[in-house]
Amino acid sequence: MHAPSVTPLLAESSRPIFEWRWVERNSDAIVQRLGEHIALTAAALGIGLVVSLVLSTLCLRYRWFYPLVIGATGALYVIPSLGAFALLVPFFGLSFTTAVIPLATYTLLILIRNIVTGVQQVPTEVREAAIGMGFTRRRLLWQVELPLALPVVIAGLRVAAVTTIGLVTVTSLLGMGGLGYFIRAGIQTTTPNPSPIIAGIVLSVVLAVVVDLLLWLSERALAPWARKVRAR
Repeated sequence: MHAPSVTPLLAESSRPIFEWRWVERNSDAIVQRLGEHIALTAAALGIGLVVSLVLSTLCLRYRWFYPLVIGATGALYVIPSLGAFALLVPFFGLSFTTAVIPLATYTLLILIRNIVTGVQQVPTEVREAAIGMGFTRRRLLWQVELPLALPVVIAGLRVAAVTTIGLVTVTSLLGMGGLGYFIRAGIQTTTPNPSPIIAGIVLSVVLAVVVDLLLWLSERALAPWARKVRAR
């Protein structure tokens, strides 16, 4: 009798953890999934920021409203992402809307806290000077308080952006694509293939770092006075 061949086992054990040939073969899919990831993130952040600005304005005008909003958004924040997606599937199906609504709600707690905190930190003498110049409450908020609160607002936006990019990977379970598609594909293959898993994770991390850097640079460009204050 002949001894069993070990060549296939040796070939499988010598397989590299990450294959650049896989990247070359799937370059079009990588670009597509990256675009989907960016679109979902941008939509969630945009909607979350608009809703947060509206709710924050109400909280600043009616102080009793702030604890209610924080309580409600805090309750939404602790809902597991898969559970939130599953609750919306019967209403919107496996659609872009089903993915964006939970993603946007997860940004509210972070953004509202930072917007309200940033506005409250505006010096009293600045408000009094603006009121003395005839500024109405609306002009005071949009032309004085929010611009001065911009560093704190953008800090919250950076946290929300990084959190959202991580959560978007879960939307692949809904068939929405994104970089999580590669993680799911690598796990579900019959033959273990870590290349798509590594690609999905690394690209998600790189995207989060790039977005965070862009927001940081926007803060330095839009609020140069904050950099001078910190330097003192």
